[in-house]
Amino acid sequence: MATKPKAASAARAPVPAPIAEPEAAAPTEIVAVEAVVAAPEEPAAPAVVMVEAVVVETVAPPVPVKQHMEKVVKTAEEFVAFGQGNVEAFVKSSQIWAAGVQDLSKQAAATAQAQFEDTMSVFKAMTSIKSVKDLFELQSTYAKAAVEKTMSESGKLTDASMKLTEQALAPIAARVTIAVETFSKAA
Repeated sequence: MATKPKAASAARAPVPAPIAEPEAAAPTEIVAVEAVVAAPEEPAAPAVVMVEAVVVETVAPPVPVKQHMEKVVKTAEEFVAFGQGNVEAFVKSSQIWAAGVQDLSKQAAATAQAQFEDTMSVFKAMTSIKSVKDLFELQSTYAKAAVEKTMSESGKLTDASMKLTEQALAPIAARVTIAVETFSKAA
């Protein structure tokens, strides 16, 4: 019974490195590799492997690595600067918001204090009233004035809140505008 010879593993020939400078050398590309295994004439002899590679030059001109690195560094610096601008806008927006909320809180506290003082003066006046009719008249007048004042102060507080929101969002809106302009130019 004859045994088949075992195929030897394909031996790889080392590929020589280009001798020319990277800027001057044209890039090459291996487009085909062919390996032929020749059967040995004698059963004890090893198989012979012949490898042939076809190498062609590409037509694209070489681009120096230094130019690529400069472009990558410049792009990274632009991203860092853009991110830093975003952080600064958020900090400014937060500062505006905090100051505005503090002012709104002061306004609300002043309004509450004024209403409390009005209520106390009405209660003092009620203690000196001798008729029920006068008591209901004073209570009715106070209630009407309190509702009108509450509506007026509520409108002022709403307007101040809307103005604060616009002011706080202005730095962020400016960054969004810059982002849209920047990235639309890149596209």
